[in-house]
Amino acid sequence: MRCVRETGGSPKTRISNLFSGSGAFVNLAPDTYDTLVVDEAHRLNEKSGLYRNLGSNQIRELIESARCTVFFVDNDQRVTLLDIGNSEELRRHAFDLDAEVTELKLSSQFRCNGSDGYLAWLDDTFDIRETANPILDTGEYDFRVFDSPSDLHALIALKNRSNNRSRVVAGYCWEWPSKKNPEAWDIELPEFDYQRRWNLGTDGSLWIVKSGSVEQVGCIHTCQGLELDYVGVIIGPDLIYRDGRIVTDATKRASSDQSVRGLKKMMAEYPDRARVLADAIVKNTYRTLMTRGMKGCYVYCADASLAAYLRSRLISAPSVANVQKKARIAQVEAATASNVIPLKRVSPEERLAGIASAPVIDLRFAAGSFSDIQAFEGQATDWVALPDWVRPQPGLFVAQVIGESMNRRIPSGAWCLFRSNPSGTRQGKVVVVQHRDLADPETGGRYTVKLYSSKKAPNDSGELTHERITLSPDSDQPGFEPIVLHVGRDEEGFAVVAEMLMVLEVPNA
Repeated sequence: MRCVRETGGSPKTRISNLFSGSGAFVNLAPDTYDTLVVDEAHRLNEKSGLYRNLGSNQIRELIESARCTVFFVDNDQRVTLLDIGNSEELRRHAFDLDAEVTELKLSSQFRCNGSDGYLAWLDDTFDIRETANPILDTGEYDFRVFDSPSDLHALIALKNRSNNRSRVVAGYCWEWPSKKNPEAWDIELPEFDYQRRWNLGTDGSLWIVKSGSVEQVGCIHTCQGLELDYVGVIIGPDLIYRDGRIVTDATKRASSDQSVRGLKKMMAEYPDRARVLADAIVKNTYRTLMTRGMKGCYVYCADASLAAYLRSRLISAPSVANVQKKARIAQVEAATASNVIPLKRVSPEERLAGIASAPVIDLRFAAGSFSDIQAFEGQATDWVALPDWVRPQPGLFVAQVIGESMNRRIPSGAWCLFRSNPSGTRQGKVVVVQHRDLADPETGGRYTVKLYSSKKAPNDSGELTHERITLSPDSDQPGFEPIVLHVGRDEEGFAVVAEMLMVLEVPNA
């Protein structure tokens, strides 16, 4: 158990004394305790102490120290060469000590949204064991494969805004220069303009809840046994897909990684055993990382073939355009019918009292000019409180964005803050566009939310003017095409009516 809160006025020491590391039982007399509960028993080591030179064997010491010792073990979470707490070893030491053994199997656990199918799919996909789950239905568990670690990290950061329970982790395939030089980058993927640092060593497992740590990247040593809402996993070059099979290469691990220390020596002495163990450690590492997310797991693969393989084992949305459109419109209607706004509503009296707020506008049915603030605000279905860090100003409004066409930046169902009648450059911004002849290809609404870009060319006077405007989707799903407007032909009735400032609230599921 990683987190204990002081309750009922008990002194902190009284609570903390109930918990101890596995190395604290070296010199205890037999049966000192009535019962010991050993969580994460698969991580037990043979020796204790900072230099692993104390005691004889942690398994034996734990069995001898109590009348009853309960081990919770998952053989598929052995992630280092030093881990000895597998079922076979536990059983062997218990029999050697003439202990009575009772074995119980935990047939299911509420992990990954309770989806046993996802766990079985991982086992089958990584060739850990064959199961009846070669295909994953992403409707049961939010699993996505990204082509860019930057996009993956951006979505995790967005998910994290709701409750600080989303993080990015990675296989230990990158060195740790920032340990000595805080200004250095650890994980660098220049083709994606991606630079991140490993989590601070001073934080330990607390990195997972520390404010601002979503900008860092965790590893197996700081997240095993912990749970998140959403986890982003960067799969390094130690796991690839070749010739129709999963291939591991533990030598691709960083030299600073202790997980496979001693592998070269073992390969020289016991090559067959070493290969099997190294293969299991790499696969178990990623299986463990990819099961930290209760609501979803997003992955980026350094090996493009592995990414393609993972995608091939997913059930995607129907490819027929009309079916897609109908399903998306139904999603919009269902979301609207629920009439649930996860933001604090502000009453007219509170508005008069000066509470900072913004109107809630339904973009599908908004009418009139967004520049006419009074007429525009008159359409509001509700008013909601603004975050403390947002300075109130005319033209701000809140709207829900439904659909997957912008899911890299805006998860479907997210409530976003917009500013109407924006000024200045729009290049590269997410905007709300109105067009007389335009219907959003995803929702059928009269407005569309897209990424704005324009191409300019000099006119007869030498001034740069718009030649073509492109409204692009930003999605990790196929089937979404840019909307291209040609100036001189399509610009009549076209207007950028608002720009998105930030995502305020993401959906729970």
